Amino acid sequence: MKNIQIYTLDKCPYCFNAKRLLTSKGINFKEIRLNSLEDDLLRELSEKSGVTTVPQIYVDGKFVGGCDD
Repeated sequence: MKNIQIYTLDKCPYCFNAKRLLTSKGINFKEIRLNSLEDDLLRELSEKSGVTTVPQIYVDGKFVGGCDD
């Protein structure tokens, strides 16, 4: 089974849509909620993925995209 993580912000409509899509496909995932766009973890993720927005979805530690990807 693949390890899927999604990094989100509360009240983010794109994060909500991404979680809803994963759930509708029966995909289990772990949600990691960030405190803000200034969160240190988001800065680290941005350096890794090259993306500065959320949601950020990772499969087995590999960045695969966001809401539209």
